[in-house]
Amino acid sequence: QVQLVESGGGLVQPGGSLRVSCAASGFSFSSYYMSWVRQAPGNEREWVAQIIGGESTNYADALRGRCTISRDNAKNTVNLQIDSLKPEDTAVYYCHVVVAENGHYKHYWGQGTQVTVSS
Repeated sequence: QVQLVESGGGLVQPGGSLRVSCAASGFSFSSYYMSWVRQAPGNEREWVAQIIGGESTNYADALRGRCTISRDNAKNTVNLQIDSLKPEDTAVYYCHVVVAENGHYKHYWGQGTQVTVSS
C-alpha cells in the first residue's frame, strides 16, 4: 500500500527558509519520479518541483532559484527546501507520485503540510 507522509510545515516570516519532507512507503521508491505540489486557499493545485532518479530536477518558474528538491533513496524520503519565502508561498504542500500498478498508472498524494509565510 502506497503511503506518503509529509512533515515540516509551519509559520515562517517573509524572507525565511523552510524544509518540508515526505516519507514514502509501499513502492519501489528509487524507481519513481517524485514531485511536490502546492495548493493555496481558493486556488488549484500548482506543481512546484520534481526529482527524477537521484539527480535530475525540474522547478516551476515561480520558485526557480529559491527552491531545492532532493531525495534520499536509502531512507525513502524526498525533501523540499524553500528559501527567501514570500507570502504568496503560503499553501498546503503535497508530496506526489504516479505508480504503475497492474498495467495502470495511479496518482498518490500525501495528506499535505501547511506552510504559512507571514510576519
